[in-house]
Amino acid sequence: MAHTHIVKRHGRTEAYDNHKVYASCYAACVSAECRKEEAEQICDEVMREVDTIVDDRGSITSDEIFGETARAMKKRHEKAAFLYETHRDIS
Repeated sequence: MAHTHIVKRHGRTEAYDNHKVYASCYAACVSAECRKEEAEQICDEVMREVDTIVDDRGSITSDEIFGETARAMKKRHEKAAFLYETHRDIS
């Protein structure tokens, strides 16, 4: 995981940081009015699922991470996943 590079939208690269996946998931869960414990459980599971996908690759785009995070969230909380996806559209 530490050696996986993320290719950002404008072509620059940075190391993968799973805390960003967790934080964005958590923000969406809070917006969806999840209880703290529920949000933490969802985000731990989502982060681990995305980590597994990222670990299998040497390079991945931020758009691919976004899509994988959204898919993992949809399995666990539809409203939080919707808020996660639409936040990107308006920000």
